[in-house]
Formats: sequence, C-alpha cells, structure tokens
Amino acid sequence: MTTTETRARAQAPADRLPGAWAVGLQRGALEIRQFFRQRDQVVFTFAFPVVFLFLFASIFQDDVRGSGVTASQLYVPAMMASGIMSTSFQSLGISIAVERDEKVLRRLRGTPMPPAAYFLGKIWLVLFTGILETAILLLVGTTLYGVDLPSDAGRWFDFAWIFVLGLTGCALLGIAVSSLPRSARSASSVVVLPFLVVQFISGVYISIGTIPDWMLNIGALFPLKWLCQGLRGVFLPDSAQVLEQAGSWEFGRIALVLAAWCVGGLALCLLTFRWKTRRDG
Repeated sequence: MTTTETRARAQAPADRLPGAWAVGLQRGALEIRQFFRQRDQVVFTFAFPVVFLFLFASIFQDDVRGSGVTASQLYVPAMMASGIMSTSFQSLGISIAVERDEKVLRRLRGTPMPPAAYFLGKIWLVLFTGILETAILLLVGTTLYGVDLPSDAGRWFDFAWIFVLGLTGCALLGIAVSSLPRSARSASSVVVLPFLVVQFISGVYISIGTIPDWMLNIGALFPLKWLCQGLRGVFLPDSAQVLEQAGSWEFGRIALVLAAWCVGGLALCLLTFRWKTRRDG
C-alpha cells in the first residue's frame, strides 16, 4: 500500500463527519420539535404578546393627537418588537441556563459535535419562532386594529433588516445573559425582571411621550427601544414620527445601534459563555 493510499484511508472517517452547518441544521430541527412538544410553553410564548396587545389596545383606543394614528395602532409594532425579543433574549437566556444546570451543555461539549452547531441550532429555533410570532401579531394588528401593510418594497426591505439585526442582537444578548443565573431555578427571575423593565422604558407598554427623558436615554442603550422605533417606522404613517423622541424614525441610527449590539453581543458571548456551571469549575 502506498503512502498516499494510507493517508487517504486515515482521513476518510474524518471526511465523512458532517460539518458544523449540517449538524446545526439537524440541531435546529431537533430544537424546533422539542419546543412544539411542550404545549404549555408554545401557548404561553405565542399567546403572551397577543393577549397584552388585546388588553392595551382595548383599554387605549383614542386617536393620538397630531400623529394620524390611534393608540391601539401604536401598540402593534411595539408588541411585535417585544415578541421578537421574547423569543430570542428571554427564550435563550432561560433555556441555555437550564441546560447548563442540568449538565446538558457539559455532555454535548464532550461529543464530537462542533460547538458552533449548538448555537446554530438555537439560532434556527429563534428565527423560526420569531417569524411565527411576528406573523401572528401582524395578522392581529392588520385585521383588528387597522394597521396597514407597507405598500412599497423599500419599507419591506427596512422591515427585513430591522428584524434580522434586532433578532440577532437580542439572541446574542440572551446567550450572554444565560451565564448569570446560578441555577435553573433562578433563571426565570434573573432574565425576566430586566426584560420587563426594559419593555417599560423602551416604549412597549407606555407611549414615548409620557416616559421621562432620562428613562428613554437608559432604554436607548438596549436594542428593544430601537427595534420598537424601527417597526413603528415600517408599519405606521410618517405623520406618527412626531411621537418619537427625536421627531423622526432615524433609520440610520437604528441600523448602527442594532449592528453595534450584534457585534457587542457576540463579544459578550465569547467572554462570558460557559459550558459548565460555577459549581462544576
């Protein structure tokens, strides 16, 4: 046997191993199946923002002076943004912390699976649930609250990059935050409380005009405020710009902030992510 044939046979098993992308697709399909097997989680995930939209839009129905929109229409893009962050930041922050505490991550790290495949699987899950959540809220908003779909391709393009950048930034932040809880029991409290606070100071539940400037400035440090503003710019008429803190949609600034969160979120993940709990060393 020649040296070339020996090397070829030695490399053959390694060549047959699937790469990170292929394994990531399989992990994503598995994550999606596992998600839909937990019916209570499915119902809560998709119903929560819809129920809150129905409650706030039913309570606040008056026209917003000088904006050309009703208060209920303002809640539609805000709840869409909240739903995107819920299916990415909150979902990953809690689920990864639970998997770490139950030593799932430790076992996966000991397998031949490329580490990137695990995160790709989570990204596929977040993308799938985020699209579905957004579609449900958009359907409710257009049928019940008079929100018009964009009539030009430019607005749909804006929606696409806002959705992708916002989902990516929130997902990376969720992965980084997953290292904070010390146990699976504390994961919900550690993740949900800051998410709830950020929703209030980002214009999800309360109109931007009634929130103190110092709170808005704090909210501007996080992606949710810009995600809300961007989606309002896509689905509301330009007359509603007067309600924003700067009096305009600021699409350029939205792109910069969300892109910065994607880069910063990735850096945080690389610095903070652990496959084992603190108790395991």
